[in-house]
Amino acid sequence: MSINKQAVLEQLETVHLPDGKNIVALDMVRAITIDGNDVRFVIEVSAEDGPRMEPVRAAAQQVVEGIEGIEKVSVILTSPSAPKAPPSLKIGGHPKPAADSQSIPGVDRILAIASGKGGVGKSTVSSNLAVALAKQGRRVGLLDADIHGPSQPRMMGVSKRPASPDGKTIIPLQAHGVTMMSLGLMLDEDQAVIWRGPMLMGALQQMLGQVEWGELDVLIIDLPPGTGDVQLTLAQKSKVTGAVIVSTPQDVALLDARKAMNMFNQLKTPIVGMIENMSHYVCPDCGKEAHIFGHGGARAEAEKQNLPFLGEIPLDLEIRLAGDGGTPIAATDNPIADAYAKIAKGLIDADMA
Repeated sequence: MSINKQAVLEQLETVHLPDGKNIVALDMVRAITIDGNDVRFVIEVSAEDGPRMEPVRAAAQQVVEGIEGIEKVSVILTSPSAPKAPPSLKIGGHPKPAADSQSIPGVDRILAIASGKGGVGKSTVSSNLAVALAKQGRRVGLLDADIHGPSQPRMMGVSKRPASPDGKTIIPLQAHGVTMMSLGLMLDEDQAVIWRGPMLMGALQQMLGQVEWGELDVLIIDLPPGTGDVQLTLAQKSKVTGAVIVSTPQDVALLDARKAMNMFNQLKTPIVGMIENMSHYVCPDCGKEAHIFGHGGARAEAEKQNLPFLGEIPLDLEIRLAGDGGTPIAATDNPIADAYAKIAKGLIDADMA
């Protein structure tokens, strides 16, 4: 039996707290690492609950030790001790006056990952593409600019609040070889961001200009869906190298993808190419390939628009499980990671990343 993260999580779902909820449902399990036949993970608890959670830690260790093939299990109790940013650091507000098309110090290229509509997997593509580029030796940053619906903290497996030593600059976090920043790291996971346009633009300017990105070959920016304030601010205030359009194959998604392309054309932002996500589905039982959302629509649209077609990503359960688990599938040796690796190599060969 192969040992994988999903098997570990399934066993941990049997470990319950006194209130009846299990530690996986409560999002207490962190940093699962599988090294051959050895498994390590962390159970995150509040500082005041730490002393009475030892039985839970022991129970978690015992159930994972029961998985066939596992030789050693290491479980650590930890409590979040996030550094507090000085009170003067506030995210969001009116944008600061700045010259148009500013570059970010130390960042060679900026790639915006965009879509005309939500639900096409743009954020999943962004995180996996960032990791795939990092695995090929590039210095990569990932900025979650989907301010109303930030998902990169969960997908990249990070939850620590970024530090701000001086109340002005923000120190980004590291995950899977990628430097990343998201407004979601500054807020509770369930907290809604109820902001109008000026607040959005101010927050984006801060995350572009006040984050210590360091030396990067490419900064991947995960944009929100649509053609609104965030896209406009990014294109007007930063020197964007190019935009990658993500779409599923069906007509309704391609209709909105065309609107996104039209926006970037009007903003004079080069379009690097198109990616077809959820391109096909292979049944794990019979091996038959099905085209749930159609197939080839993004490739045909790219040819119609005289744009490069960057590649296809399948619709696969493993991609979803990996993202929900905080380890993008591109960071694993799963064969599906090859799809992202090929797209990453194509961008490197084209000197776009």
